[in-house]
Amino acid sequence: MAAERVELLAGLDELSVMGFAEVLAHLPFFLRLRRRVFDALVSERVDLVIPIDYPGFNLRLARRAKEQRIPVLYYIAPQVWAWHASRASDLARDTDRVAVILPFEEGFLREHGADARFVGHPLLDVAPPPGERAEWLTTQGLDPERPVLALFPGSRAQEIRRHLDLFSRAAAEIVHRRPEVQPVIGAAADLDAGLFGGAAWPVSRDSRALLHHATAALVKSGTTTLEAALARTPFAVVYRMNPLSYQLARRVVKVPHIALANLVADERLAPEFVQHEATEEALTGALLPLLEANSTARAAMLGGFDRIRERLGGGGAAERVAEQAAELLGGR
Repeated sequence: MAAERVELLAGLDELSVMGFAEVLAHLPFFLRLRRRVFDALVSERVDLVIPIDYPGFNLRLARRAKEQRIPVLYYIAPQVWAWHASRASDLARDTDRVAVILPFEEGFLREHGADARFVGHPLLDVAPPPGERAEWLTTQGLDPERPVLALFPGSRAQEIRRHLDLFSRAAAEIVHRRPEVQPVIGAAADLDAGLFGGAAWPVSRDSRALLHHATAALVKSGTTTLEAALARTPFAVVYRMNPLSYQLARRVVKVPHIALANLVADERLAPEFVQHEATEEALTGALLPLLEANSTARAAMLGGFDRIRERLGGGGAAERVAEQAAELLGGR
């Protein structure tokens, strides 16, 4: 957005807070930001509001916009099907249109009165990284003939602090059992290098290429699970959070799987390890078969990835959302 000259009232680094306890600690910031955004609805003479994901803040923004009779196109719907089904009726009330990126969301939200439309998933429009696998691995100082284990502890500082040590210890145990395995940590280019200070394994800032070329991956729950499925890289999923946030989440989150890839597949394709279940022994046991080229577990997961891609449909999500925005702006 900044590259397209959108005026930012807050940066992504300020907004990247997850968990109940963590949000409470940042509450004064969010209250100040809410006032600024609500004021902008009037002072900027807004013709259309497009909230993108981020439900804790954006559901309130959608309601305020509708109170002021400003059309609302919600893109990437809040996961009300997972944690608060009663909010679906609020979403229907406070939006003119909801553009959803997961195929099962359209029917769920329509049942609650929302004008929901499946636009496809934006990841389908991301081109594979350029170059051949062997070439890229060589530039990273890796041996193309040996298996690569990619470690993705998260995209936020608090996630990396909770996951990196565990991921590193699990990788060490795997290397102990299979010395030919090459662990590499994937890190977004904009992450503070200090978060990986003293890391036990090499860090690649080209995380997309790493995920695409790895033999298998250990990932934090989130969009990366869907990226891994589309890259056809078998993986195991981990998520750990603040103990208070976890206890609260257990009471409100009602889904059979935590990984987006598993939810789209509607089956437990990739093994999941939440909170105390995430031990280095459990992760090692799940990953070793996925690093075997001809294992049954690896073949089954790859077959499931093909079904996921089929269910996500074709590309063009951004164009479809732009068309809907233009339609809603047509009467303004």
